[in-house]
Amino acid sequence: MKLGFGFYHHMLNDDYYRFARQSGATHGVVHLTDYFHGGSGHTEAENQPVGDSGGWGLAGATLGLWNYESFARIRDRMARHGLVLEALENFDPALWHDVLLDGPRRGEQMEGLRRILRDAARAGIKTMGYNFSLAGVAGRITGDFARGGAASVGMDGNIDDPIPLGMVWNMVYDPSAPPGFLPEISEEELWRRHDAFLDEILPTAEEAGIVLALHPDDPPLERVRRQPRLVYRHDLYQKILDRHPSPSWGLEFCLGTLAEMPGDVYAAVEGYLAQKRVAYIHFRNVVGKAPRYREVFIDEGDLDMHRVMRILKKHDYRGVLIPDHTPQMTCAAPWHAGMAYAMGYIGALMRDIS
Repeated sequence: MKLGFGFYHHMLNDDYYRFARQSGATHGVVHLTDYFHGGSGHTEAENQPVGDSGGWGLAGATLGLWNYESFARIRDRMARHGLVLEALENFDPALWHDVLLDGPRRGEQMEGLRRILRDAARAGIKTMGYNFSLAGVAGRITGDFARGGAASVGMDGNIDDPIPLGMVWNMVYDPSAPPGFLPEISEEELWRRHDAFLDEILPTAEEAGIVLALHPDDPPLERVRRQPRLVYRHDLYQKILDRHPSPSWGLEFCLGTLAEMPGDVYAAVEGYLAQKRVAYIHFRNVVGKAPRYREVFIDEGDLDMHRVMRILKKHDYRGVLIPDHTPQMTCAAPWHAGMAYAMGYIGALMRDIS
């Protein structure tokens, strides 16, 4: 196993690379999409983006970074700090809104995604994480939810506000869109769109030698903002694996999201690890189930992380683990302290559990 670190767009600099390496990381997972600016109201001091029905602001602010030259620059700068650029996470909605929505620019955008996969593979990136969702990560709230009143995020019920036209995946891709709301679609239609996406893009991924890895729906509910979800139960990952048995498709395995679902999360971890289809892991903890849960410190949630680590070692998992995000601690550097705590805990588990 490898200890990794998740970098938001604003963290792609020497200070954060040094911090990650000092925390024990050897690999990096990069978000090029900027969730924190573009009218979102979020700041770089925040642990992760949240927001009301207005979403995370404007998509497309970092479109100039989605090419080989940019990937290579990030790779080389990370390497100078002893870090390997392992994966990219989440396509910017401006890159593929009509793939998600089955809109008029779908063909053009699919060709752009194929180019991105070829460029990423050429730069040595092994995995492209994605989330095939119309509503995206919506409905979360902030509060002093973790041990000792540490600031974190959670959910207190589903969000049923319809999605405005010009928005998808909780970001605005067209600020000039007319008034109105996204038509509701069926779960079957969402699956049709995702199947078509994989049917068209997996040959490129296979040829390039890169893995597409799907994040489960966060929050894992059957519908959010009146739109269906793809993977809101453990077994739905298997449905996709059975439909698309390609070595270039795998799981972006978010333990926190999986724990928010009904059912035996340990059986799910065991089953998917045994199939060797987990690309990389978000190693974090929660209390509760969707639609009412709290993200907490890695050692205080409902998940027995020691038990999960034993399953990973049993199946000789050799991929990357990242904290993804974690509560913030009360000090001069809340985000850094919370992340350092999570990194140290994961590193100790990796070394000590047999």
